[in-house]
Amino acid sequence: MRWIVDGMNVIGTRPDGWWKDRHGAMVRLVDLLERWAAGGGDDVIVVFEQPPSRPIRSTVIEVAHAPRARFNSGDDEIARRVAADDHPATIRVVTSDHGLADRVHAAGATVEPALAFRLRIEDETSM
Repeated sequence: MRWIVDGMNVIGTRPDGWWKDRHGAMVRLVDLLERWAAGGGDDVIVVFEQPPSRPIRSTVIEVAHAPRARFNSGDDEIARRVAADDHPATIRVVTSDHGLADRVHAAGATVEPALAFRLRIEDETSM
């Protein structure tokens, strides 16, 4: 399975004050995704709407962003990646955005809700 994660959608599943430190929330999500991906071996891409204020690097997952920050630019980048893929049925997109879910379903990918995914990977990485 290959995963494309709607980064801010997953971050927004928990009202823990992330909006006060957006960059810190992005770093924490990347760290969580790294630990989860390292344990399972799946390919993971996390997509943000815009580049982080300070670069976030990973050797385990791909940290990506939309080429131009604007409304729904992260969604557009995720949909573009799925549509351009030769095997979209092997991709699962993590989002609770219904518009994005409809777009990636139409392109052949599957979808997992953001909160369910976050709870699952938090549980799996805390063992």
